Amino acid sequence: MKLKLKNLNWSAGRPVAILHEKLADNKSINVNDRIIIKKGRKSIVAVVDTAAGLFKKNEIIVSTEVLKTLKAKKKELVEIELALKPESISLIYKKLEGNRLKRKEYEEIMRDIANNSLTETEIAFFVSAVYNNSMDIKETADLTRALVNTGQNLKLKNVVDKHSIGGIPGRLTPIIIPICASAGLIMPKTSSRAITTPAGTADAIECLARVDFSIPEVEKITRQTGACMVWGGSLNLAPADDKIIRVERVLNLDPEAQLLASIMAKKISVNAKHVLIDIPYGENAKVNKSQAKSLAKKFKKLGKIFKIKIKCILTKVNEPLGNGIGPSLEIKDVLKVLRREDSCHLLEKNALIISGKILELTKKARRGTGIKLAREILESGKAFKKFIEIIKAQKGKLKKIQLAKFSKTIRASRNGRIKEINIKKINQLAKILGCPVDKAAGIYLYKHLNDKIKKGDSLLTLYSESKEELSHGLNFYKKLKPIDLG
Repeated sequence: MKLKLKNLNWSAGRPVAILHEKLADNKSINVNDRIIIKKGRKSIVAVVDTAAGLFKKNEIIVSTEVLKTLKAKKKELVEIELALKPESISLIYKKLEGNRLKRKEYEEIMRDIANNSLTETEIAFFVSAVYNNSMDIKETADLTRALVNTGQNLKLKNVVDKHSIGGIPGRLTPIIIPICASAGLIMPKTSSRAITTPAGTADAIECLARVDFSIPEVEKITRQTGACMVWGGSLNLAPADDKIIRVERVLNLDPEAQLLASIMAKKISVNAKHVLIDIPYGENAKVNKSQAKSLAKKFKKLGKIFKIKIKCILTKVNEPLGNGIGPSLEIKDVLKVLRREDSCHLLEKNALIISGKILELTKKARRGTGIKLAREILESGKAFKKFIEIIKAQKGKLKKIQLAKFSKTIRASRNGRIKEINIKKINQLAKILGCPVDKAAGIYLYKHLNDKIKKGDSLLTLYSESKEELSHGLNFYKKLKPIDLG
């Protein structure tokens, strides 16, 4: 069946096609069915929605993701046919029932996710299956290989990488990368968007520079500057993983086996030979101490399987690392540290510890001297200079960081001491305010754990791009009280 393309310049984040509801009824095509859209030799699988009144029965509205793949223009004719339900759905049911999957079965699921043959609902069932059913190291390694095999790889040598399991607000990576690159390490850092926090590294860097590049562009930037800080989702490195992460963000789930496979797949895809894994733990972190130790052991076992030298750092964290929470506010903290204006609470200290361990892991510093070398690089201004170099190479520039239009400062109602800053509640509050989609939204903390407080002292300022979200944020704060004065 041939239909005429109607372009509304609309992005859905995935391939979506809207058919006229009368045509869909006549052809027995239902919402969330899959159709194959063809133009010449090019084709793509898209998820179906229906509508009426926007267009004629012989027309089809498609998202920009479809147009880009088909290299099609509006009013061009395309051919559509109903796609068969993927076999991988039965494999997801198999995993939901607690059965072990083989490598080829994971590859089939990952291929269908990468090719948009599975809906977000079906991907959510896969995430739930992994969350509810434990996986041993061999099965986790099979999932890792399946993720890697669906995408491309960087062709760089002597690559060093670092990764945090996340959950804690505060951008360490944009401080660590320029320190280590200044010491001569090759660090093409590919980061995901935020999953459980109000900002990921890619979200924060995007306040200053582009983060979406092709593989040849990333390789060029890295050869030019020694490093980059880009969004992995634009590179087709383990593309199924990026689609899974998008669903995990909605579910607010990050299953252990998926987390392990996700991180390892990205490290393998960038051809990393040395990797430092940052595993923060604590009462309100993603994991507790016991879980952190278990993760570290599993990362090391996977490192041996994939011949990657891995170092894990376990750090107890009970509060946000910096003052700012949210993309713009967190990058402001990064710039203060790099410019030597402020240590921004724990941000500088933790960045130096991780940088030092990376320098020791790669033999750039002798054992026990890595932090000293990292501090020298930071104090000398070399790290800030390297940061500017990377930002320029990523088509960006330093500029004044704009904060959200609406704000409200919350003050202490009595004297006291900061007994607790609940990280999970703070993360949720920042998301209510608009993070990470609204980069200027977020929270600024004036006080930290164990600080003495006087009545009337500023505790935090909430920033939002809308009055409604700011109001919701204030109500959330009053109801759940993420900061406890003791």
